[in-house]
Amino acid sequence: MNDATLGNTHRLLESRDREADFWNLIQGRRSIRRYDGRPVPRALLEKLLSAAIWAPSAHNRQPWRFCVVINPDLKAALSLRMAARWRQDMAADGLDPEFIERRIAISHTRITTAGALILASLTMEDMDHYDDPARAQAEQTMAIQSTALACQNLLLAAHHYGLGGCWMCAPLFVPELVREVLSLPEEWQPQALITLGYPAESREQTREPLESRVVWR
Repeated sequence: MNDATLGNTHRLLESRDREADFWNLIQGRRSIRRYDGRPVPRALLEKLLSAAIWAPSAHNRQPWRFCVVINPDLKAALSLRMAARWRQDMAADGLDPEFIERRIAISHTRITTAGALILASLTMEDMDHYDDPARAQAEQTMAIQSTALACQNLLLAAHHYGLGGCWMCAPLFVPELVREVLSLPEEWQPQALITLGYPAESREQTREPLESRVVWR
């Protein structure tokens, strides 16, 4: 085998390895809800956030804002305050009290045992502003989409570095409360709470067949 053939074979194997790594990253990520309580080093959190901010964004305005919560007392306070509102909402929905407390206990454990919390928010400060309601709503949606893309980057990076993560939508229901507990600027609009930590569980997941979710025209 000559040098050219050896070089081509080596490049082919490298390409296959890169493709395998890519699909392992995409298909291996899971929503992890149980953590072992170890703190996540700040340097690692900064890597995840660096991955987040390289997501695409509308007009390249980068409307995402992140608050990293590592203080155990603050994690507990945020969980308890959100739980109080959630308890009221579930009670108003007529749910069984034992079921309510069980759901709240599970959520509290997830939040307080996570090594870190990342509150993902957006701001409209640098986005375009319109008097027309339809265009204004579209601009708001673009900021939401941009922030969600950044969160996906963050979750994939977390998986790459051996962390588990889970997206929680609770801040959408209590934005004022979240801003108050975390002392955030009024213009920050909380979108998601991402729990991060070293996994204390493994989870399997599947997806519906591609053809059930795609049309071709």
